This record gives sequence, structure tokens and C-alpha cells, in this order.
Amino acid sequence: MQIETLKIFCDLADLQSFSKTADRHFLSQSAVSQQLAQLELAYKCQLINRKKRPIELTKEGQLFYTSAIDILERHEQLRSELNALKSSTESRINVAAIYSIGMHTLPAYIKKFMVKYPNVNVNIEYFRAGRIYELILSNDADIGLVAIPKKDKRMDVYEFEDEPLVLACSPKHPLSRESQIDIHQLQFERFIGFEKDTPTRIWIDNIFERYNIVLRPAMEFDNVETIKRAVEINSGISILPQTVMIQEVNNGTIKTVGFSNEDFIRPTGIIVRKGKLLGQTGRYFIEILCKKA
Repeated sequence: MQIETLKIFCDLADLQSFSKTADRHFLSQSAVSQQLAQLELAYKCQLINRKKRPIELTKEGQLFYTSAIDILERHEQLRSELNALKSSTESRINVAAIYSIGMHTLPAYIKKFMVKYPNVNVNIEYFRAGRIYELILSNDADIGLVAIPKKDKRMDVYEFEDEPLVLACSPKHPLSRESQIDIHQLQFERFIGFEKDTPTRIWIDNIFERYNIVLRPAMEFDNVETIKRAVEINSGISILPQTVMIQEVNNGTIKTVGFSNEDFIRPTGIIVRKGKLLGQTGRYFIEILCKKA
């Protein structure tokens, strides 16, 4: 019996849904059903009443759930202690960040951290948001940095920076001559955005919905760097965090314009697995990110 199977069973009991459990573990519903069937075969009893909606645990399932939670907590405590011991020995912090934060926001904090701990290796890798949550929950990354952090009882979430959102356009675009615009001026403009289902895309789409703005989708990309390149060649406009375009603005390849309606922002957050034991350097790094150092 594998730890991952226990995690799937406990999430199935908590969520009371095969589809939601499958989404959480990035599996198909049939794969979740197969994992449950393996457990029931191994213990020769029915753990979940599939006829009820939502599904319910049987008496055997309730007993199994209680023991599984205890096993998972003990397992994660062991992993955290081993990782903390390993980190203190190797002086290494593993950080997983989305591209925009890792490339544009994080370097200033790293410099501040290195003043106190010059010999600590802060290993930063860039991933999409979904992958970062996976790495944090599996203890394969110590600290995660994401946009629009989601609540999850398995993680501690700390506020990071609220990034101003502004119009990004080519200097050749007519809107580049404005010092400030009303968001309704974007109506029917060719828009270059993030791919569907990414947190930032959903966040910006909600802004457009609030203001009843209809845009013409031109291109969709999975990272901010590619969006900026498309904006530079005047393939369309975009709305991006102001912090990711400092170099392009200084070079004159992108023009940013603020909005008169309100100060639009993109919240970002720091995520850490709940109960994870961080060494002194890891705790100090989070303090710096939270601006409490």
C-alpha cells in the first residue's frame, strides 16, 4: 500500500466526489476508482457507499479513514524532519515560483537574504501554478510563490505583493499616447492574454466581466515573457503586472498606461506545506518575503 493511495482515499472521503478528488490529484476518475478498489480488495471490505449521493464512508471506511489520517500525518512529520535536517546540512532552500515572480520580483528579496546568509544556496525553479502546488504538497519544494493563491487546508498561505495591473501596448498603438485610460476604451481591441484556466487569466477575465468589456482574443500564451514579445511587435494589447515590464519600458519597446476606473491589482502569495519544519534560514527567507524581517 502506497502513501499516495492513502492520500487519494482521504481526499475522496473529505470531498465526497470522485471528480473533485481526481482534479486535486491530476488523475482521471477511473484512476481514483481503481485506487479505491485496490484498497477494498486488500482489506476485503467495502470502504465507501457508492450508492449514496454524495458518497459516504461505511463503518469500515470511517475506521480506515481515521487510521489513514494518522499514518499520513506521521509520514509527513517524518519527511519534514528529514528535509529540515538535510537542509540544515546542505544549506539549501528550494523555491518554486511562477515565471513572472521568479524572474522579476524575487531577485531583490534574494539579494537582501544573501546579505545575512551568503553561503545558503537559494535554488529557484520556474513552473506553472498547478505544478507548484504539487511540489509543495509533495515536499519537493520548500516555498512556493504564486499569483492569486488558493486556499487549501493542507497549506499555509502568506500574503506577498499586490502587483499593479496596467495596460501594455506597443509604442505604435494609439492608446500608447494616453497618460491614463478608461477600461472601456479597450472594447473590441485585439487582446493577448494568458491561457485559459490560469489563475491570472481568470482574475483578469473577472475584471472585464465586472465592466462588461468585450475584447477580441488575438493570442494566448502560458507565460508573461511570450506575451510581452507579442505586445512589442504590436500584435495586440494586454493587461500585465507593471513589475514585469520595467526593462521593456526603459528600453522603449513597451508602453504602459494606468486605468482611471480603479487601481487594478494582482495579489500574489507565499505557500508552504502545513506543518513543514523549516530551518532558521527558511524561516528568515519567508520573513523577508513577508516584509517582516
